[in-house]
Amino acid sequence: MKGSRQDMQKPTAIDLFSGCGGLTLGLKYAGYNVLGAVEVAPKAQQTYKMNHPEVRLYESDIRDISTSTILADTGINYGDLDLLAGCPPCQGFSRLRTRNRLNSVDDPRNDLILQFQRYVEELLPKNVMMENVPALAKDPRFKQLISHLESLGYNTIFEVADAANFGVAQRRKRLILLASRVGVPKLAEKSKKRLFVRDVISHIDAPTVSSDVIHTIPEKRSDAVKRLIALIPKDGGSRAQLPLEYQLACHLRSDGFRDVYGRMAWDDVSPTITSGCINPSKGRFLHPEENRTITLREASLLQGFPVEYRFDATHGKEAIALMIGNALPPPFIMAHALALRAQK
Repeated sequence: MKGSRQDMQKPTAIDLFSGCGGLTLGLKYAGYNVLGAVEVAPKAQQTYKMNHPEVRLYESDIRDISTSTILADTGINYGDLDLLAGCPPCQGFSRLRTRNRLNSVDDPRNDLILQFQRYVEELLPKNVMMENVPALAKDPRFKQLISHLESLGYNTIFEVADAANFGVAQRRKRLILLASRVGVPKLAEKSKKRLFVRDVISHIDAPTVSSDVIHTIPEKRSDAVKRLIALIPKDGGSRAQLPLEYQLACHLRSDGFRDVYGRMAWDDVSPTITSGCINPSKGRFLHPEENRTITLREASLLQGFPVEYRFDATHGKEAIALMIGNALPPPFIMAHALALRAQK
């Protein structure tokens, strides 16, 4: 696809493991012309195309795509791509998967980081950005990637950063890796002002009067759960504040997962938005005031997507929640992509 003259003057990028498009959106915010993206999941593919129709999307397993095809399709020569960015699937490295086990979990998805490495080798981009869960930093495959990048002439830097420090109204710790063979990369500076839940979701219409289809999907709760939710104190309240007779038996047996059936606080960041963000039993996902969980639209806003970002309601609530929970917050990506552009 041919872009406008203005797009042709922008630095170029390719997005690997693009999901529903959060990384691509962040790169666009930072002034990049995203030429191509790779995604294997059909519903994520459709969502991506709804929002980024001008980007050439490879609807395939990354292992089945030849980088020579991508170079030919995008008109980029070996070594000329400005930025290769991506987030290899990270479920195998997640905190819950590794909490009581070795940091390196035997999950076949973990080896997709080696595909990311292959793309670096075969495209030789000027700059590289990779985002992932913090536990990846201790995995031998990540150390191998760093070593390989340095052998190819890249300067590298990485850290575990909280997205809440970069214009996202959400507590979300992520590993960010920047690498460059044309400069010395520096990580983005933290935002001077933090956004809170109030800043992001207090101004939108209530689901009962909204015409936004992903904001109005109804909840299905038992009467007992509805009564429990109504008892949780407003604006940051927790199930721990309830009288003993209202405590669920499973919660009394466990001292962990204290955030379940908790409310978000208006003047604080939200907890990490996960695929369980529409389920009160999965975390502190109740609305600060209303007796419900946050909606899919509210979850996407807390991830840093604009209110006009499109999702197909026919995909179903769980599938959309999975896409949103797995997405990369666009403002977080924008901050680090801008830092790469500013390097010397």
